[in-house]
Amino acid sequence: MPKVLQEDRLDRAIVVLFPDVSRSRAAALIREGAVRVNGKVVEKPAESVVPGQDVEVTMPDAAPDTAIAQELPLRIVYEDSDLLVIDKDAGMVVHPAPGHADGTLVNALLHHVDDLSGIGGVLRPGIVHRLDRGTSGLLVVAKHDKAHRWLAEQFAEHTAGRRYLALCLGSPKENQGTVRSLLARHPTDRLRFASGERGKTAVTHWTCVSRAGTVSLIECRLETGRTHQVRVHLSEQGWPIIGDPLYGRRSTKLPATLRGLVDPERPLLHAWQLRLVHPDGSERLFTAPLPADFVAALAALEVPVPEFA
Repeated sequence: MPKVLQEDRLDRAIVVLFPDVSRSRAAALIREGAVRVNGKVVEKPAESVVPGQDVEVTMPDAAPDTAIAQELPLRIVYEDSDLLVIDKDAGMVVHPAPGHADGTLVNALLHHVDDLSGIGGVLRPGIVHRLDRGTSGLLVVAKHDKAHRWLAEQFAEHTAGRRYLALCLGSPKENQGTVRSLLARHPTDRLRFASGERGKTAVTHWTCVSRAGTVSLIECRLETGRTHQVRVHLSEQGWPIIGDPLYGRRSTKLPATLRGLVDPERPLLHAWQLRLVHPDGSERLFTAPLPADFVAALAALEVPVPEFA
C-alpha cells in the first residue's frame, strides 16, 4: 500500500501515488468513498495528508457509456493498446449531441474497440481533439486515462503537429504567412466564431500550394487548435473554404468547372497530417490521403494532387 510522500491535498497526493489516475478522477473517487487514508474512508478531495500515511484506492469497474455501439464504416490508420488514429469521413459527427444521438464516431468506436479500460471512470473512447462534422481527416483517440492525459497535454501545450489542406476561393498575394488573432463566439451569431479583441489566442501558419484562376489550394499548419480556427482565419483573410456553409461567401460564384461537383455543406478541408509523441515516448507521424471529393475538385481544376497528400 503506497504511502504519502509529502504534505498535500489528498486528490493531489493520489495523482503522485497513482500516475494512471487524473486529478479530476481522483476527486471523483474520493467523493464516491473509494479512498481510505490509514484505513479510514475520506470523502473530501481537499483533505490534508502528511508523509507516511497509507492511501488505498478501490478502483471500480468502468461504467458503460450511455452511447450505443454501432457498426459503422471506420478507417483506422493505426491502432495499439494505447490509442487509435482514425481517418474520419466528412459528414460524420464526432460526439453524440442533440440532433445527432447516434451515427457518430463515438458510436462506431464503441463497436470496434474491445480493449477500452475507460476514460474518467466511463467505458468510452477518449477523444483528445475534434474535427468539425464537414471536415475529413486524422483524429487521435485514447483508450485509457493515462494515454488520454499524455495526448491531451501535447494538444494543450501545442506540441502536437497538425496540417490541413483547404481548397479556397481567392488568391493570397504572398506564398505563405501567419494569421494570429483572438477567437471567440461571434457577438450576434452563436454558431460562428470570429476574431476580435477578446478570446483565445489562435495561430495558423499557411502556405499557398497552388493556384488555379480564382481558386487556391492552401496548406495550414496549426500552432493552436481552436474551434473553427482554420475556417475563420482563411475566411477573414478573404479566402473562404469552398463548400463552407458558415464562413463561405455565398454570393461568390464557383468556377464553372466546380458547379454541381461541390457539396454546399462540405467545406473542402482535410486534416492530412498528424504528428505526436506516443505514450511509449516515440515520435509518430501519420498521414491520410485526400478523399475522393477533394481529388475530384482538384482534377476538375486541373490541379495535381500534392505528392505529400
